[in-house]
Amino acid sequence: MNTMTLWYITGWEFAALAAAALLVGFSKTAVSGANTVSLAIFAAVLPARASTGVLLPILIAGDVLAVLTYRRHAHWPTLWRLFPAVAAGVVAGTLFLVWADDAIVRTSIGAILLLMAAVTLWRRRTADALREPESVTTRAGRAKAGSYGVLGGFTTMVANAGGPVMSMYLLSAGFRKLGFLGTSAFFFLIVNVSKVPFSIGLGLIDGHSLLLDAALVVFVVPGAFFGKWAVNRINQRLFERLVIAATVVGGVQLLLR
Repeated sequence: MNTMTLWYITGWEFAALAAAALLVGFSKTAVSGANTVSLAIFAAVLPARASTGVLLPILIAGDVLAVLTYRRHAHWPTLWRLFPAVAAGVVAGTLFLVWADDAIVRTSIGAILLLMAAVTLWRRRTADALREPESVTTRAGRAKAGSYGVLGGFTTMVANAGGPVMSMYLLSAGFRKLGFLGTSAFFFLIVNVSKVPFSIGLGLIDGHSLLLDAALVVFVVPGAFFGKWAVNRINQRLFERLVIAATVVGGVQLLLR
């Protein structure tokens, strides 16, 4: 990949990338899954594969801010159950990127996101009550964590689109708003940092992409502060609906592009 092409963007295109970076900050501290819109903007402005390498450091910056904001609310038993499956998904995603073209990647991720949203909506309509996060310690909970973990690792490696998959898992596991945000903050900080060597090896991150990141990362901060302000004014039901809606929008736009 010739990342020199990253320099040939117009002022309007840079403005679009800056808005997407601001939305990353907002999604990390308010509505997880909303950064699928950022993913779409980056892929529209930059070459699709190159966009994943540019976006990854932006996401890590948002993850750091989210951890600083919600670090007391993480549920570590859930995280430890997820990480082995996620690691397998990341490896599978790396192998997939070696041969898959952009069209296959978009179609695969979009279909997975819509499937996860449908399953979550069905489970919530048929369940008498939300499960508690501790349900991950049961056999069924471990199986669910494993399946979502593999999908989350795969989608986050292939297209930085693991947010909606893990959002669907955390909602289906019964996490309330702050627990949801705290657990997802640590999850994505650890997972995204672990993806950096793979992305460098695939040629998705280099000096040119990092210079563009340096110009964009400043926009993540105001987005994160706005998200922290907004989340205190969003009730639980609206929060869940926004997360699911963002997942559906992300899945549809990936299928239609």
